[in-house]
Amino acid sequence: MILEIFPAKELRGSIQVPGDKSISHRGVIFGALSNGTTRLKNFLMANDCKSTIEIFRKMGISIDIQKNNTVLVHGKGLKGLSEPTSLLDAGNSGTTARLLLGLLSGQNFDSILTGDESLRNRPMDRVSIPLRQMGALFDTGIKGDFLPITIKGSNRSGCLKPIDYTLPVASAQVKSSIILASLYASGSSTIRQPTLSRDHTEIMLDTFGGNIHVDDDNTITIHPTTQLYAQDLTIPGDISSAAYFITAALLAPKSQIVLENVGINPTRSGILEVYQSMGAKIDIVKNNQATKEPTADLVVRSSSLNGTIIEGDLIPRLIDELPIIALAATQAQGTTIIRDAEELKVKESNRIDSTVNILKSFGADIQATSDGMIIRGPTPLFGTSVKPGSDHRTVMMAAIGGLIAKGSTIIEDAQWADISYPNFFSELEKLRY
Repeated sequence: MILEIFPAKELRGSIQVPGDKSISHRGVIFGALSNGTTRLKNFLMANDCKSTIEIFRKMGISIDIQKNNTVLVHGKGLKGLSEPTSLLDAGNSGTTARLLLGLLSGQNFDSILTGDESLRNRPMDRVSIPLRQMGALFDTGIKGDFLPITIKGSNRSGCLKPIDYTLPVASAQVKSSIILASLYASGSSTIRQPTLSRDHTEIMLDTFGGNIHVDDDNTITIHPTTQLYAQDLTIPGDISSAAYFITAALLAPKSQIVLENVGINPTRSGILEVYQSMGAKIDIVKNNQATKEPTADLVVRSSSLNGTIIEGDLIPRLIDELPIIALAATQAQGTTIIRDAEELKVKESNRIDSTVNILKSFGADIQATSDGMIIRGPTPLFGTSVKPGSDHRTVMMAAIGGLIAKGSTIIEDAQWADISYPNFFSELEKLRY
């Protein structure tokens, strides 16, 4: 799909962004492993999450999609999954693939996990290495640990072995994969994190009745459990999706928007801290801290921003938002430096290179480094033609760039926004005043 974006004079209004993608995935997974029916309200009906639903349907789990983005998962317990009769296709979803490698490692049947062309070129070794230490058996192709991967389970004798594993880098996907495998281990497993990354898996396993403990030093211990219990959950709005509208309102003139019911889990809210340190006018209202996944309404107004340094422990708390933060930095006074973000290289694209190339095409003063970017601002942006490929986050970043650039912007492959945000472009248009 080719889309043309024109500059916005101002943005006004209120929207509710879709449910959190990370939590939606995990809701299906833990619902399937529980006894009883789990109700997931405000579920993200995006392509990535639909891939997770279809995989569990192929393993014998009945899942009903109801009105108002509500999903019912009829769980069969920790040992209730059935051997699939066809390939398990994760589509473009790295979260689905990496988490399912852990889960499938503990089953008593064989399965083959694959994905689309983009996902088949994303490495799985950071997950497969610790899983092999637990006794997982994989058959891979000549490329090594890339999809498609066959997970061997039918001839397994006994359970997976517990593991004491130190993550080389903070990664929610890697630790989540290990946590899911640990549910099928013969003893307690320990995961040591160099720093915090998003903790939705830990929260959800605890909510569903699992035996998991997180120490003050970021050490996670998972104890064996025999049963999980279905839950009724309302999924908060995805702060990664909200990030595009936050940035649009900060950069477009005379703008003020309200984003309702956004998840502000501390392991995900790094973008709010960065923007406020840059001088952004963001008010956090209706702050609901009563649940393990806190939410709030965000009131965002046009702001003059200053450059900053983004590094270290902050990176895992905003890794998916770095491309849109880079766009904001092009309009900030001074230099912004992003470093310690090597993780960007193994996303749907090499997001260091793709972000830099797209923003350069707009006229930004930006350069790639080995682990991030250097952006000098403010610089005027000019309408351009961009082809972000299959990376939904750079597609949406380019759209926001088009809102503040002079002249029109042509975006090819715009349909990839549906991976995480169906109706993104129509929602954006609603805010034009």
